[in-house]
Amino acid sequence: MAFIRDGDRKIVYDPGTVPSAASILEPLNELGYEAGDITDVIISHHHPDHCINVALFPNAVLQDMWGTYKGDQWSLRATTDGFDVTPGIRLIHTPGHTESDISTLVATPKGLVTFTHLWWTDTIPAPDDPVALDQPAFHKNRERILALNPALIVPGHGPAFAPSAENPR
Repeated sequence: MAFIRDGDRKIVYDPGTVPSAASILEPLNELGYEAGDITDVIISHHHPDHCINVALFPNAVLQDMWGTYKGDQWSLRATTDGFDVTPGIRLIHTPGHTESDISTLVATPKGLVTFTHLWWTDTIPAPDDPVALDQPAFHKNRERILALNPALIVPGHGPAFAPSAENPR
């Protein structure tokens, strides 16, 4: 899980499986935010370990590959590839692990930060994703992300890392 702020938008990314809701909410409280303050929740894909806690944020718009959802209303998009959540936050479709994978690109003063499940950590999966539905797309989209020259990659299950030649392709 991660927290991203851009202007008045307060975004939680991938609120998946944790020992308790407090594991998500207490760090937000330490930053001065309550669950009701969150404006958006972005999920990288629909596996429970990335999305099971989306309902913790009653006022948030859920963003996924297909569209936006709030309460019982939804708006589907023709494509997620290049959808701007804010002027500084863009979603791109990066299938491989699942067909519904998206990566979140965040422009910061220190460079591009990419939130993605194309890496689980800085070293795995390598060389292939053992559960990927489409290995060629998985590798193609890793290269696509690296071609964007991100300053940091925030992988699906580990700490952020600066990409280097040592990271799996």
